[in-house]
Amino acid sequence: MAVIHLLSQNTIDQIAAGEVVERPRSVVKELTENAIDAEATAISVEIKEGGISLIRVTDNGSGIEKSQIRKAFLRHATSKIEDAQDLPHIQSLGFRGEALSSICAVSQMELITKTQEDFTGIHYQIEGGAECEFSEIGAPKGTTFLVRNLFYNVPARRKFLKQPQTEGSYVADLMEHLALSHPDISIKFIVNGQVRFQTSGNNQLKEVIYRIYGKEVTDHLIEFSLNGKSVRVRGFLGKPEQNRSNRNFEIFFVNGRYVHNDVLQKAVEEGYKQYLMQHKFPFCVLHFEFEPEDIDVNVHPAKMEIRLQHGAEVYAEIAAAIRDRLHEIELIPDVLLTEEKEQPSQIRQAPEPFEVNRTSRIYQESETIRGAGGGKSRLCQREYCRKRQDRKRDRIRSCRIR
Repeated sequence: MAVIHLLSQNTIDQIAAGEVVERPRSVVKELTENAIDAEATAISVEIKEGGISLIRVTDNGSGIEKSQIRKAFLRHATSKIEDAQDLPHIQSLGFRGEALSSICAVSQMELITKTQEDFTGIHYQIEGGAECEFSEIGAPKGTTFLVRNLFYNVPARRKFLKQPQTEGSYVADLMEHLALSHPDISIKFIVNGQVRFQTSGNNQLKEVIYRIYGKEVTDHLIEFSLNGKSVRVRGFLGKPEQNRSNRNFEIFFVNGRYVHNDVLQKAVEEGYKQYLMQHKFPFCVLHFEFEPEDIDVNVHPAKMEIRLQHGAEVYAEIAAAIRDRLHEIELIPDVLLTEEKEQPSQIRQAPEPFEVNRTSRIYQESETIRGAGGGKSRLCQREYCRKRQDRKRDRIRSCRIR
Protein backbone atom coordinates (compact mmCIF):
# COMPACT_ATOMS: atom_id res chain seq x y z
CA MET A 1 0.00 0.00 0.00
CA ALA A 2 1.38 3.40 -1.00
CA VAL A 3 2.33 5.78 1.79
CA ILE A 4 1.14 9.38 1.55
CA HIS A 5 3.96 11.87 2.08
CA LEU A 6 3.73 15.50 3.04
CA LEU A 7 6.00 17.36 0.63
CA SER A 8 8.52 19.90 1.85
CA GLN A 9 8.11 23.57 1.03
CA ASN A 10 11.12 23.51 -1.29
CA THR A 11 9.64 20.62 -3.29
CA ILE A 12 6.27 22.37 -3.47
CA ASP A 13 7.91 25.55 -4.79
CA GLN A 14 9.85 23.70 -7.49
CA ILE A 15 6.73 21.86 -8.65
CA ALA A 16 4.73 25.08 -8.72
CA ALA A 17 7.54 26.83 -10.61
CA GLY A 18 7.05 24.43 -13.49
CA GLU A 19 3.59 25.89 -14.10
CA VAL A 20 4.89 29.45 -14.42
CA VAL A 21 8.59 29.27 -15.39
CA GLU A 22 9.07 27.21 -18.51
CA ARG A 23 12.14 29.00 -19.93
CA PRO A 24 13.92 32.39 -19.67
CA ARG A 25 11.13 33.98 -21.69
CA SER A 26 8.68 33.22 -18.87
CA VAL A 27 10.92 34.96 -16.34
CA VAL A 28 11.26 38.08 -18.47
CA LYS A 29 7.50 38.15 -19.07
CA GLU A 30 6.60 38.01 -15.38
CA LEU A 31 9.17 40.61 -14.31
CA THR A 32 8.36 43.09 -17.07
CA GLU A 33 4.64 42.81 -16.41
CA ASN A 34 5.31 43.61 -12.77
CA ALA A 35 7.31 46.66 -13.88
CA ILE A 36 4.41 47.86 -16.04
CA ASP A 37 1.96 47.36 -13.18
CA ALA A 38 4.33 49.45 -11.02
CA GLU A 39 3.65 52.40 -13.40
CA ALA A 40 7.16 52.45 -14.84
CA THR A 41 7.83 54.78 -17.77
CA ALA A 42 11.18 53.19 -18.71
CA ILE A 43 12.18 49.52 -18.62
CA SER A 44 15.56 48.03 -19.45
CA VAL A 45 15.97 44.27 -20.04
CA GLU A 46 19.33 42.58 -20.45
CA ILE A 47 20.01 38.89 -21.09
CA LYS A 48 23.14 36.81 -21.51
CA GLU A 49 23.35 33.36 -23.08
CA GLY A 50 19.68 33.52 -23.99
CA GLY A 51 18.73 34.42 -20.40
CA ILE A 52 20.05 31.17 -18.96
CA SER A 53 23.04 32.70 -17.16
CA LEU A 54 21.67 36.22 -16.55
CA ILE A 55 18.43 38.17 -16.76
CA ARG A 56 18.31 41.78 -15.59
CA VAL A 57 15.09 43.81 -15.51
CA THR A 58 15.32 47.42 -14.36
CA ASP A 59 12.46 49.92 -14.12
CA ASN A 60 11.76 53.36 -12.68
CA GLY A 61 8.43 52.37 -11.14
CA SER A 62 7.09 52.83 -7.65
CA GLY A 63 9.36 50.23 -6.03
CA ILE A 64 8.57 47.88 -3.12
CA GLU A 65 8.36 49.03 0.46
CA LYS A 66 10.89 47.58 2.89
CA SER A 67 8.23 45.90 5.02
CA GLN A 68 6.63 44.24 1.96
CA ILE A 69 9.71 42.71 0.33
CA ARG A 70 9.77 39.33 2.10
CA LYS A 71 6.01 39.00 1.71
CA ALA A 72 6.29 39.62 -2.04
CA PHE A 73 8.27 36.37 -2.46
CA LEU A 74 5.62 34.19 -0.81
CA ARG A 75 3.25 32.12 -2.92
CA HIS A 76 -0.08 33.74 -3.81
CA ALA A 77 1.00 37.10 -2.41
CA THR A 78 -0.08 39.97 -4.65
CA SER A 79 -0.99 43.65 -4.48
CA LYS A 80 -3.30 43.47 -7.51
CA ILE A 81 -6.38 41.86 -5.94
CA GLU A 82 -7.71 41.21 -2.46
CA ASP A 83 -10.37 38.52 -2.94
CA ALA A 84 -12.42 36.70 -5.59
CA GLN A 85 -14.72 39.68 -5.99
CA ASP A 86 -11.91 41.54 -7.79
CA LEU A 87 -11.37 38.91 -10.48
CA PRO A 88 -14.07 40.20 -12.90
CA HIS A 89 -12.57 43.72 -12.72
CA ILE A 90 -8.87 42.96 -13.28
CA GLN A 91 -7.01 45.67 -15.17
CA SER A 92 -3.43 44.79 -14.25
CA LEU A 93 -1.23 42.37 -16.20
CA GLY A 94 -0.22 40.20 -13.24
CA PHE A 95 -2.52 39.14 -10.41
CA ARG A 96 -1.82 35.50 -9.44
CA GLY A 97 1.03 36.22 -7.02
CA GLU A 98 3.12 33.26 -8.20
CA ALA A 99 5.80 34.94 -10.28
CA LEU A 100 8.45 35.89 -7.71
CA SER A 101 8.06 32.76 -5.60
CA SER A 102 8.32 30.52 -8.67
CA ILE A 103 11.35 32.30 -10.13
CA CYS A 104 13.37 32.41 -6.93
CA ALA A 105 12.69 28.70 -6.33
CA VAL A 106 14.68 27.70 -9.44
CA SER A 107 17.35 30.44 -9.67
CA GLN A 108 19.75 32.67 -7.82
CA MET A 109 17.85 35.92 -7.52
CA GLU A 110 18.68 39.43 -6.32
CA LEU A 111 16.40 42.40 -5.79
CA ILE A 112 17.38 46.05 -5.48
CA THR A 113 14.44 48.35 -4.86
CA LYS A 114 13.66 51.80 -3.49
CA THR A 115 10.46 53.80 -3.15
CA GLN A 116 10.12 57.56 -3.54
CA GLU A 117 9.66 58.06 0.20
CA ASP A 118 12.61 55.95 1.41
CA PHE A 119 16.08 57.46 1.78
CA THR A 120 17.96 54.23 0.94
CA GLY A 121 17.11 51.15 -1.04
CA ILE A 122 17.08 47.46 -0.09
CA HIS A 123 19.26 44.68 -1.47
CA TYR A 124 17.56 41.31 -1.07
CA GLN A 125 19.19 38.05 -2.20
CA ILE A 126 17.42 34.70 -2.30
CA GLU A 127 18.64 31.42 -3.82
CA GLY A 128 16.48 28.38 -4.37
CA GLY A 129 13.78 29.87 -2.16
CA ALA A 130 16.18 30.44 0.77
CA GLU A 131 16.98 33.97 1.94
CA CYS A 132 20.69 34.86 1.80
CA GLU A 133 20.93 38.61 2.39
CA PHE A 134 18.75 41.54 3.38
CA SER A 135 20.57 44.86 3.65
CA GLU A 136 20.33 48.55 2.83
CA ILE A 137 21.97 49.92 -0.30
CA GLY A 138 22.12 53.14 -2.24
CA ALA A 139 19.82 52.98 -5.25
CA PRO A 140 17.60 55.19 -7.44
CA LYS A 141 13.83 55.03 -7.35
CA GLY A 142 12.55 51.85 -8.95
CA THR A 143 13.30 48.14 -8.96
CA THR A 144 16.02 45.93 -10.41
CA PHE A 145 15.79 42.13 -10.59
CA LEU A 146 18.85 39.98 -11.27
CA VAL A 147 18.16 36.33 -12.10
CA ARG A 148 21.24 34.14 -12.48
CA ASN A 149 21.71 30.47 -13.39
CA LEU A 150 18.12 29.57 -14.16
CA PHE A 151 17.25 25.95 -13.15
CA TYR A 152 20.65 25.54 -11.45
CA ASN A 153 19.01 23.32 -8.82
CA VAL A 154 16.73 21.45 -11.26
CA PRO A 155 19.08 19.77 -13.77
CA ALA A 156 16.22 17.82 -15.32
CA ARG A 157 14.58 21.08 -16.39
CA ARG A 158 17.78 22.80 -17.44
CA LYS A 159 18.85 20.10 -19.89
CA PHE A 160 15.59 20.51 -21.80
CA LEU A 161 16.32 24.17 -22.55
CA LYS A 162 17.29 24.87 -26.14
CA GLN A 163 20.43 26.55 -27.42
CA PRO A 164 21.11 30.08 -26.07
CA GLN A 165 20.44 31.60 -29.51
CA THR A 166 17.00 29.96 -29.65
CA GLU A 167 16.09 30.93 -26.11
CA GLY A 168 17.27 34.46 -26.84
CA SER A 169 15.00 34.64 -29.90
CA TYR A 170 12.01 33.74 -27.71
CA VAL A 171 12.89 36.59 -25.37
CA ALA A 172 13.34 38.96 -28.33
CA ASP A 173 9.83 38.14 -29.59
CA LEU A 174 8.45 38.87 -26.14
CA MET A 175 10.25 42.21 -25.94
CA GLU A 176 8.96 43.24 -29.37
CA HIS A 177 5.40 42.50 -28.29
CA LEU A 178 6.01 44.36 -25.04
CA ALA A 179 7.19 47.46 -26.91
CA LEU A 180 4.22 47.29 -29.29
CA SER A 181 1.75 46.84 -26.44
CA HIS A 182 2.98 49.91 -24.55
CA PRO A 183 4.33 52.58 -26.92
CA ASP A 184 4.10 55.05 -24.04
CA ILE A 185 6.89 53.20 -22.18
CA SER A 186 10.53 53.44 -23.21
CA ILE A 187 11.80 49.88 -23.74
CA LYS A 188 15.49 49.01 -24.00
CA PHE A 189 16.56 45.47 -24.87
CA ILE A 190 20.20 44.36 -24.53
CA VAL A 191 21.56 40.99 -25.68
CA ASN A 192 25.08 39.96 -24.64
CA GLY A 193 26.10 43.57 -24.09
CA GLN A 194 24.67 44.90 -27.38
CA VAL A 195 21.52 47.00 -27.66
CA ARG A 196 19.03 45.17 -29.86
CA PHE A 197 16.47 47.98 -29.96
CA GLN A 198 15.24 50.91 -27.90
CA THR A 199 11.97 52.82 -28.12
CA SER A 200 11.43 56.44 -27.17
CA GLY A 201 8.21 56.03 -25.22
CA ASN A 202 6.48 58.90 -27.08
CA ASN A 203 3.19 56.94 -27.39
CA GLN A 204 3.53 56.69 -31.19
CA LEU A 205 2.72 53.12 -32.22
CA LYS A 206 3.93 53.63 -35.79
CA GLU A 207 7.33 54.72 -34.53
CA VAL A 208 7.67 51.47 -32.57
CA ILE A 209 6.67 49.44 -35.64
CA TYR A 210 9.35 51.27 -37.63
CA ARG A 211 12.06 50.49 -35.07
CA ILE A 212 11.15 46.79 -34.95
CA TYR A 213 10.07 45.91 -38.50
CA GLY A 214 11.77 48.59 -40.57
CA LYS A 215 10.83 51.13 -43.22
CA GLU A 216 9.51 48.69 -45.83
CA VAL A 217 6.72 47.48 -43.54
CA THR A 218 5.98 50.93 -42.13
CA ASP A 219 5.48 52.42 -45.61
CA HIS A 220 2.63 49.97 -46.30
CA LEU A 221 0.51 50.53 -43.19
CA ILE A 222 -3.10 51.71 -42.99
CA GLU A 223 -4.28 53.44 -39.83
CA PHE A 224 -7.38 51.78 -38.38
CA SER A 225 -9.80 52.67 -35.58
CA LEU A 226 -13.19 51.42 -34.46
CA ASN A 227 -15.56 52.57 -31.75
CA GLY A 228 -18.12 49.79 -31.66
CA LYS A 229 -20.76 48.78 -29.19
CA SER A 230 -18.76 45.87 -27.78
CA VAL A 231 -15.16 46.82 -28.54
CA ARG A 232 -12.85 49.72 -29.29
CA VAL A 233 -9.92 49.15 -31.63
CA ARG A 234 -6.96 51.22 -32.75
CA GLY A 235 -3.81 50.30 -34.58
CA PHE A 236 -2.49 49.64 -38.06
CA LEU A 237 -3.38 47.24 -40.86
CA GLY A 238 -0.86 46.09 -43.43
CA LYS A 239 -1.79 46.47 -47.07
CA PRO A 240 -2.65 43.14 -48.74
CA GLU A 241 0.65 43.19 -50.63
CA GLN A 242 2.37 42.81 -47.25
CA ASN A 243 0.85 39.38 -46.68
CA ARG A 244 2.60 36.58 -44.81
CA SER A 245 2.56 32.80 -45.05
CA ASN A 246 1.69 32.33 -41.34
CA ARG A 247 -0.20 34.06 -38.54
CA ASN A 248 2.87 35.17 -36.58
CA PHE A 249 2.36 38.78 -37.70
CA GLU A 250 -1.25 39.02 -36.58
CA ILE A 251 -0.45 40.83 -33.34
CA PHE A 252 -3.33 41.48 -30.93
CA PHE A 253 -3.37 43.26 -27.57
CA VAL A 254 -6.39 43.24 -25.30
CA ASN A 255 -6.34 45.91 -22.60
CA GLY A 256 -2.54 46.12 -22.96
CA ARG A 257 -2.03 42.34 -22.77
CA TYR A 258 -0.60 40.35 -25.71
CA VAL A 259 -3.01 37.47 -26.32
CA HIS A 260 -4.07 34.75 -28.74
CA ASN A 261 -7.78 34.57 -29.45
CA ASP A 262 -9.55 32.66 -32.22
CA VAL A 263 -12.47 35.08 -32.44
CA LEU A 264 -10.27 38.11 -33.04
CA GLN A 265 -8.07 36.17 -35.42
CA LYS A 266 -10.93 34.93 -37.58
CA ALA A 267 -12.60 38.35 -37.58
CA VAL A 268 -9.49 40.06 -38.96
CA GLU A 269 -8.97 37.37 -41.60
CA GLU A 270 -12.62 37.64 -42.63
CA GLY A 271 -12.13 41.37 -43.22
CA TYR A 272 -9.16 40.62 -45.48
CA LYS A 273 -10.88 37.72 -47.25
CA GLN A 274 -11.56 39.61 -50.49
CA TYR A 275 -7.99 40.87 -50.75
CA LEU A 276 -5.79 37.85 -49.98
CA MET A 277 -5.24 34.48 -51.59
CA GLN A 278 -5.76 31.27 -49.68
CA HIS A 279 -3.11 30.36 -47.12
CA LYS A 280 -1.94 33.98 -46.94
CA PHE A 281 -2.36 36.05 -43.79
CA PRO A 282 -2.24 39.79 -43.12
CA PHE A 283 0.18 41.88 -41.14
CA CYS A 284 -1.54 43.90 -38.43
CA VAL A 285 -0.92 45.43 -35.01
CA LEU A 286 -4.21 46.07 -33.23
CA HIS A 287 -5.08 47.21 -29.71
CA PHE A 288 -8.49 46.06 -28.47
CA GLU A 289 -10.18 47.63 -25.48
CA PHE A 290 -12.96 45.75 -23.69
CA GLU A 291 -14.74 46.39 -20.47
CA PRO A 292 -13.08 44.20 -17.79
CA GLU A 293 -16.44 42.49 -17.13
CA ASP A 294 -16.69 41.36 -20.80
CA ILE A 295 -13.50 39.28 -20.86
CA ASP A 296 -12.03 36.48 -18.75
CA VAL A 297 -8.23 36.59 -18.42
CA ASN A 298 -8.07 33.87 -15.76
CA VAL A 299 -7.91 31.07 -18.33
CA HIS A 300 -4.26 29.96 -18.48
CA PRO A 301 -1.33 30.39 -16.05
CA ALA A 302 0.67 32.16 -18.76
CA LYS A 303 -2.23 34.60 -19.28
CA MET A 304 -1.89 34.29 -23.07
CA GLU A 305 -5.53 33.36 -23.70
CA ILE A 306 -8.79 35.13 -22.95
CA ARG A 307 -12.50 34.47 -23.34
CA LEU A 308 -14.94 37.00 -24.79
CA GLN A 309 -18.44 37.34 -23.48
CA HIS A 310 -19.96 38.74 -26.70
CA GLY A 311 -17.86 36.89 -29.26
CA ALA A 312 -20.40 36.94 -32.12
CA GLU A 313 -21.01 40.68 -31.91
CA VAL A 314 -17.28 41.41 -31.70
CA TYR A 315 -16.61 39.20 -34.72
CA ALA A 316 -19.20 40.95 -36.88
CA GLU A 317 -18.12 44.47 -35.93
CA ILE A 318 -14.40 43.90 -36.52
CA ALA A 319 -14.81 42.03 -39.82
CA ALA A 320 -17.14 44.68 -41.27
CA ALA A 321 -14.95 47.58 -40.12
CA ILE A 322 -11.77 46.11 -41.63
CA ARG A 323 -13.55 45.29 -44.90
CA ASP A 324 -14.85 48.85 -45.17
CA ARG A 325 -11.47 50.38 -44.31
CA LEU A 326 -9.68 48.41 -47.01
CA HIS A 327 -12.40 49.34 -49.50
CA GLU A 328 -11.85 53.05 -48.88
CA ILE A 329 -8.27 53.20 -50.15
CA GLU A 330 -6.58 52.44 -53.44
CA LEU A 331 -4.85 49.08 -53.13
CA ILE A 332 -3.53 48.66 -56.67
CA PRO A 333 0.25 49.10 -56.50
CA ASP A 334 2.15 51.03 -59.16
CA VAL A 335 3.97 48.50 -61.32
CA LEU A 336 6.13 49.09 -64.40
CA LEU A 337 5.34 46.60 -67.13
CA THR A 338 8.80 47.01 -68.69
CA GLU A 339 11.96 47.89 -66.94
CA GLU A 340 13.08 51.34 -67.89
CA LYS A 341 16.80 51.53 -68.39
CA GLU A 342 18.58 54.77 -69.08
CA GLN A 343 20.70 54.48 -72.20
CA PRO A 344 24.28 55.64 -71.68
CA SER A 345 25.11 58.72 -73.68
CA GLN A 346 27.75 58.23 -76.38
CA ILE A 347 30.35 60.91 -76.87
CA ARG A 348 30.70 61.75 -80.55
CA GLN A 349 34.07 63.00 -81.69
CA ALA A 350 34.64 65.02 -84.88
CA PRO A 351 36.33 62.74 -87.50
CA GLU A 352 39.42 63.73 -89.43
CA PRO A 353 38.90 65.14 -92.97
CA PHE A 354 40.20 62.04 -94.72
CA GLU A 355 37.89 59.94 -92.58
CA VAL A 356 34.92 61.97 -93.78
CA ASN A 357 35.82 61.38 -97.45
CA ARG A 358 36.50 57.69 -96.94
CA THR A 359 33.32 57.15 -94.97
CA SER A 360 31.14 58.85 -97.56
CA ARG A 361 32.75 56.87 -100.44
CA ILE A 362 32.27 53.56 -98.65
CA TYR A 363 28.69 54.46 -97.87
CA GLN A 364 27.94 55.21 -101.50
CA GLU A 365 29.49 51.95 -102.71
CA SER A 366 28.06 49.71 -99.97
CA GLU A 367 24.57 49.18 -101.23
CA THR A 368 24.00 45.53 -100.57
CA ILE A 369 20.89 45.08 -102.60
CA ARG A 370 21.30 41.80 -104.35
CA GLY A 371 20.16 41.44 -107.92
CA ALA A 372 20.61 39.10 -110.86
CA GLY A 373 24.07 38.16 -112.04
CA GLY A 374 25.21 35.20 -110.05
CA GLY A 375 23.97 36.52 -106.80
CA LYS A 376 26.68 39.19 -106.67
CA SER A 377 25.96 42.56 -105.16
CA ARG A 378 26.08 45.75 -107.19
CA LEU A 379 29.30 46.67 -105.48
CA CYS A 380 30.94 43.41 -106.62
CA GLN A 381 29.66 43.83 -110.21
CA ARG A 382 30.97 47.39 -110.40
CA GLU A 383 34.41 46.32 -109.20
CA TYR A 384 34.47 43.43 -111.70
CA CYS A 385 33.67 45.75 -114.63
CA ARG A 386 36.32 48.26 -113.56
CA LYS A 387 39.02 45.59 -113.46
CA ARG A 388 37.91 44.20 -116.86
CA GLN A 389 38.18 47.65 -118.48
CA ASP A 390 41.66 48.11 -116.94
CA ARG A 391 42.88 44.83 -118.43
CA LYS A 392 41.42 45.71 -121.86
CA ARG A 393 43.19 49.12 -121.76
CA ASP A 394 46.48 47.44 -120.87
CA ARG A 395 46.24 45.07 -123.92
CA ILE A 396 45.56 47.99 -126.30
CA ARG A 397 48.63 49.83 -125.03
CA SER A 398 50.84 46.76 -125.44
CA CYS A 399 49.73 46.34 -129.08
CA ARG A 400 50.54 50.00 -129.92
CA ILE A 401 53.99 49.65 -128.47
CA ARG A 402 54.73 46.67 -130.68
